Amino acid sequence: MKIATGLSALSLISLAAAGAPAQSQDGPPAWAYPVNPPNFQRAPDDGKIRHVPDSAAGFTLTQVRDLFAAPDWHPEEHPPMPEIVATGRKPDVFACGVCHRTDGPGGPENASLFGLSAEYIIQQTVEFKTGLRTNSVPRVATDLMIKVSKAVTDQELKEAAAYFASIKQRSNIAVLEADTVPKTHVRDLFLAAMDGGEKEPIGQRIIEIPENVEHFVSRDSRARFIAYVPLGSIEKGRALAASSDLRVQCAACHGTDLKGTAVAPGIAARSPTYAFRQLYDFKSGARKGANSELMKPVVENLSIDAMIALVAYTASLMP
Repeated sequence: MKIATGLSALSLISLAAAGAPAQSQDGPPAWAYPVNPPNFQRAPDDGKIRHVPDSAAGFTLTQVRDLFAAPDWHPEEHPPMPEIVATGRKPDVFACGVCHRTDGPGGPENASLFGLSAEYIIQQTVEFKTGLRTNSVPRVATDLMIKVSKAVTDQELKEAAAYFASIKQRSNIAVLEADTVPKTHVRDLFLAAMDGGEKEPIGQRIIEIPENVEHFVSRDSRARFIAYVPLGSIEKGRALAASSDLRVQCAACHGTDLKGTAVAPGIAARSPTYAFRQLYDFKSGARKGANSELMKPVVENLSIDAMIALVAYTASLMP
């Protein structure tokens, strides 16, 4: 196994079949668009107070699942949250800080808001609202975002966007090149390693799992993820990102360090599963909007393997 970076991130949502190394090239890859199996049931709340490292706070499982109360484990690490981020507004505007966490790292199931401008956050929310931004296959996380986008007021959105834009991006993802990965299963809408430490070939997949499942379940904003990517994919992606094989090289829009420009968001150090899904959605036409005309010609001829390589590379960069 080759360690590509010393960092790590967050994630969510998966499929029972995502543990299988075989992956059809026909249609969206299951590992990138995971769903809970039909018989999935959440674990009941045992009533115990949960804790995470370096925090004096404590919450029950019911509390961390409350969509109208973002668990704030590390209040000293961010500015005061606007109400829309901390508690939302019932019945339809969930607290932004629940899914995206209190300072915005998010996970593979949704966007990390780290490093995004307020204008870009507002633009993307409007595109969810107007139907310009969807997925190649139905997803719970996207459905929730669409519901919120239709109910949030302009003032609430402005406050949330300004808040998240004020927070400095930090490193929170470890990208590991590997030929084998832990066998995984679905636990409450995300992939987690199965007990016993069994492994299987990675195939042409990206497998993101939490370093500590309970910290992630508790919505700790410091929760860390490991993203396993195929051997050699980072260097392959590095070469492709600067290659004339792409009609527009990544740096032309996203900046020489891929940390973003006035035209496009930063793509360095973001979840590779999430980033792959965006490339695929641009290619399929599911994601339209302000940037789609720029992205469509870049991705229309990319294979699954090429997309995996590109996002493995971008995820491995420092923010």
